[in-house]
Amino acid sequence: MDLGRVQRIAAFSVGNTGGNPAGVVITDSLPEEAAMQALAAEVGYSETAFAAPEGDGWRVRYFAPAIEVPFCGHATIALGAALALRHGHGCYALRLNEGAITVEGWREGGLRAALQSPPTRSGAAPPALLAEALELFGIEPGALDPRIPPSLAEAGARHLVLALRERSALVAMRYDLARGAAMMAAAGLATVALVRAEGPSLFHARNAFAVGGVAEDPATGAAAAALGGLLRDLGWPHGGRIEIRQGEDMGVPCLLHAAIPAERGASVRVSGSARLIG
Repeated sequence: MDLGRVQRIAAFSVGNTGGNPAGVVITDSLPEEAAMQALAAEVGYSETAFAAPEGDGWRVRYFAPAIEVPFCGHATIALGAALALRHGHGCYALRLNEGAITVEGWREGGLRAALQSPPTRSGAAPPALLAEALELFGIEPGALDPRIPPSLAEAGARHLVLALRERSALVAMRYDLARGAAMMAAAGLATVALVRAEGPSLFHARNAFAVGGVAEDPATGAAAAALGGLLRDLGWPHGGRIEIRQGEDMGVPCLLHAAIPAERGASVRVSGSARLIG
């Protein structure tokens, strides 16, 4: 496939800086799976979204450099921005490999998009997986924030969420990529999300994405939706919305907003700004 067909858009940007780069390919029909995987590897971003018209909406698949992923939030925001650039403001129906969502895009007053995630669910992290993850990241059990217990959280993809007491522990995140990829693949994880609550509605986050062939994502919309669902399940006093600051420790500032409805399992709305790259 021609790299010239790829739009490069940074999702969850902060003004004219930062944001997680995603590739977006809008085409009349989706290419063969091997071709999409090869192009995603060549682009080298943590995800590339491929979209083709289908009925009144769009058929969408997401590829990381190493694997296909079931859902990617930042690439969906990038796709929403690309559709807004092409068709103007609108809410677009997206059919994924499993389930359906929507993304709304705006180009007036700045490029922005908002997705409605797949349904959410959460539960306690299995003890063996937790022990393996703590060893992988070099985290002592006492460094965990007991207010948000280690959990598996899902919103179209599965994430292991580890909440830390101190911001310094987040800054110090290090892990072995090969070991991390093996652990995530065995547990069916899209990412391991390390988060720190700065207040009821403000979080800092880092997301390890070794299974996709990338050490870390600067912004992770799917994990933001999953975190929102988890906080609702825990009865966290989020006030209906949270703000997540991610990528700062990579030098790539990103800002994500998640609106959390009261109904357990309901979709979480994740929104942010976007900017064209290059």
